[in-house]
Amino acid sequence: MQIGELAEATGISRDTLRYYEKRGLLRARRGSNGYRDYPEEAADLLRYIRIAQTLGFTLQEIEADLPLLTAPADDSAAALRAALQAKLTEIDRRINGLQALREELARRITEQIAECPLRPA
Repeated sequence: MQIGELAEATGISRDTLRYYEKRGLLRARRGSNGYRDYPEEAADLLRYIRIAQTLGFTLQEIEADLPLLTAPADDSAAALRAALQAKLTEIDRRINGLQALREELARRITEQIAECPLRPA
């Protein structure tokens, strides 16, 4: 599959595909004409990458977990679940931090107008 076909099949731009290839997320063979030739399973890999990104995983995290995709489903399912649980825990921690920040901002807004709301607490 050439780069244009893969881009059309996945909705991912050619530039992004080249970027993923440069990072090592995606591999292509080069034909005698120099064109990239991607295997059919590249589309599935790209869908995995996009789903992982929408779930909050960075490309660096995805790169670290990519070997899980080549393992048999039984072997990778538990590891992927653990990665999802770790991401959920991280998001909960960030939500708690943002809630505390919100409460502090709200408290400072309600202080008397004559006082500077940015003075040390």
